[in-house]
Amino acid sequence: ADKTTPVAKGLMPTGKLADVANTPMYFRKPVKIGERINADDEQLKLGFGYDHNWVLNKHKELQPKVVTVYEPESGRVMDVFTDQPGMQFYSGNFLDGTVKGKMGIMYKYRTGFCLEAQKFPDSPNQPSFPSARLDPGQTYRQTTTYRFGVR
Repeated sequence: ADKTTPVAKGLMPTGKLADVANTPMYFRKPVKIGERINADDEQLKLGFGYDHNWVLNKHKELQPKVVTVYEPESGRVMDVFTDQPGMQFYSGNFLDGTVKGKMGIMYKYRTGFCLEAQKFPDSPNQPSFPSARLDPGQTYRQTTTYRFGVR
């Protein structure tokens, strides 16, 4: 993605698009998720880390690969393919140890992340964003595939 949908206080999108170049939002080349998460950046401060929507460059294609996540210690790889125009990336900024996960493990601050393929947040109120309108009688479909492997 070359752009994000920047947010204002309360994490509501401003309706604008922002370039990721020369910002901590730049993930067009591999970088550790936590490497820039505490940077002195207004968007990261508003989200207490990453909790933002990236504008996917290839969303008009039928399910292009839009994200690759690689964990070098185990060699695990996750590729994400989607037909959606946006990808919300959340870095666990609001996890506080009160949510119990698999095998009873408590999810602590920033101990996980989410990648959610979607329309842009607040699309109904942002005329410049791709429409999320669904009229009576219409059917909504999206296709997102998560592929896992080992390198």
